[in-house]
Amino acid sequence: MAKPKLRPRRDAMVPSPYQEARDELFQQIMQCGVIGCHPEDQKEWFDATLVYLQDRYPELKASEFAELRTLGERFAQPAKRQEPAAV
Repeated sequence: MAKPKLRPRRDAMVPSPYQEARDELFQQIMQCGVIGCHPEDQKEWFDATLVYLQDRYPELKASEFAELRTLGERFAQPAKRQEPAAV
């Protein structure tokens, strides 16, 4: 009977605080129905949510929060429809 080959254990990668904040922001966008809202409502929601994230992740820099907002705003845009090609 052959011995099973043991694979070396890989250490689990711990996400960085930035990655955790990004994932939490994306989850909140999906849960709160921000996608497709009026732009003024989205701005108000992002303002409040980023204040919340700054309290939860004080170790992040201001530039990282600006990047999170940009990513979140892009994520919250409705899907673009492709126009059928004219033949």
